Amino acid sequence: MTAPEGPLTGLTVLDLSRMLAGPYCTMVLADLGATVLKVEPPFGDMIRDQGPYADGDELRAYGGYFQSVNRNKQGLVVDITRPEGPEVIRRLATTADILVENFRPGVMERKGIGYERLAEANPRLIYTAIRGFGDPRTGASPVQDWPSFDIVAQAMGGLLGITGPAGGPAVKTGPGFGDILPALFAATGTLAAVHERERTGRGRFVDVGMYDAVVAACERIVYQYSYNGVVAGPEGNAHPLLCPFGVFPARDGHIALAAAPADHHWVLLCEAMGLPELGRDPRYAGNLDRVARQAEVQGIVGEWTSRHTRAELTEALGGKVPFGPVNTADTLFDDPHLKARAMLQQVQHPGLERPVTIAATPIRYANGAEPAVHRAPLLGEHTDAVLRGAGYNDQEIEALRAAGVVAGPA
Repeated sequence: MTAPEGPLTGLTVLDLSRMLAGPYCTMVLADLGATVLKVEPPFGDMIRDQGPYADGDELRAYGGYFQSVNRNKQGLVVDITRPEGPEVIRRLATTADILVENFRPGVMERKGIGYERLAEANPRLIYTAIRGFGDPRTGASPVQDWPSFDIVAQAMGGLLGITGPAGGPAVKTGPGFGDILPALFAATGTLAAVHERERTGRGRFVDVGMYDAVVAACERIVYQYSYNGVVAGPEGNAHPLLCPFGVFPARDGHIALAAAPADHHWVLLCEAMGLPELGRDPRYAGNLDRVARQAEVQGIVGEWTSRHTRAELTEALGGKVPFGPVNTADTLFDDPHLKARAMLQQVQHPGLERPVTIAATPIRYANGAEPAVHRAPLLGEHTDAVLRGAGYNDQEIEALRAAGVVAGPA
């Protein structure tokens, strides 16, 4: 399997990451054409057996979770706990452009494959670390050794504290934004370092803390407190600074609309509601006026939307004010926009005769081909090929396999 052609074709990424944050970062790079070599321990990435599994999949090489974020990658098994394992990583890193890992601080250093050691042999290497609380190289944290998962980063970064029914308890977001947000920041920082390397000839250590990334994404709660001393709490489906802006009931579900802050959208909404005089009423003329009467305004809009179906609201509001139905997975599969944009891609799955569908990258280029998607690798599927590409001969590979350092597909 080769990576799809893209702007990053020619870059090689050594991916030692697990779970979601690191693999999502390297997924972005693979989708853009980089050759991503996913290194797993003999038992595989922890998410390989997390499912969900499709009916009829007796092989169960991996589930949908692993497939989605490890597409377009090559897979090899290297056991870095074995004495010879770190040497394999060092050898692979001498020709890699980028290395991505998300272990806790000190793990890679204890194995002799930390940034400084690898950069001695390959000064052009860009080494990207995603950790719960950052790396001491860029700022030691009192909690830097704590383990972290998505829910922890969401909680500590402030995202849970503003999510959920107004006045109610904190609620986590559906997607794993505590992992995905740092992954996207890490991909951005990595590509910035690639650009810099073109000028300087040297790589960099790139560090993103999961906690930090969520704080950066929750920037509104920071300035609300700094400017006005407001400690934001769960907001429900309204917005503290914009009105009307949120989720409203329909006869057959819900819709979202944002007739603010652009006041002309408020006027158009009032006309669609059959209340043109409301759009001219000075009490509601500006966004701040409407925010001051938010409960009243939201109530007026909600009473009108609740009398109509989503299709009727689409006819009345679509293309006039920022508006959209609240979709669920089944409606996404029938959405003409997603079909036109090739956002749901079919991919082969080992053990199944039929393809499965995963979300594609949203990045598009003018005059570019539709994004190609290759299935995620079997455990160790490309071990021999990758090692041969690094200069190992068949006898050396067999010796490593006999010692339990590397493995091919089961």
